[in-house]
Amino acid sequence: MAVIRIRPYEPPYAHEAAKMWRLSKEEAIGQKEIHSFESHVQFLDEVLPKEYQIHLAFEDKEVVGLVVFYADELNQLYVAPAHQGKGIGKQLLNFAKAHSGGSLFLYTFEVNRNAQRFYEKNGFVEIGRGYENEENLPDIKYEWKESNVSD
Repeated sequence: MAVIRIRPYEPPYAHEAAKMWRLSKEEAIGQKEIHSFESHVQFLDEVLPKEYQIHLAFEDKEVVGLVVFYADELNQLYVAPAHQGKGIGKQLLNFAKAHSGGSLFLYTFEVNRNAQRFYEKNGFVEIGRGYENEENLPDIKYEWKESNVSD
């Protein structure tokens, strides 16, 4: 497992975090990000902090992951492609679980099989399907409750 530090998001990391997020998402779903880089940074700096906690994962001084969550919702979880498979996503997920109210729900794209395996391996169960995203891609709604598994 990689040695990482999880720290609250701060605006000086906006460009590095947005770049990592976009690259990871594009690789996961096989299509380019629909929003401009500048609007993505604005979303990270101005929109998300109004409702969500945002934390970054650092390996040395590099941003290698991002988690965005609220009490019962995991809104975003991305790990830089070059750093996937090192346990960083699990550390970020466990951080969100520990700061939740004992349950989390999330949506992941149906095309993102790696995310599905990851969430199912970490105690999430599928509870629905639909199109809850701007990309108009089919997605899957998952839920985790502390009673689903014991970590």
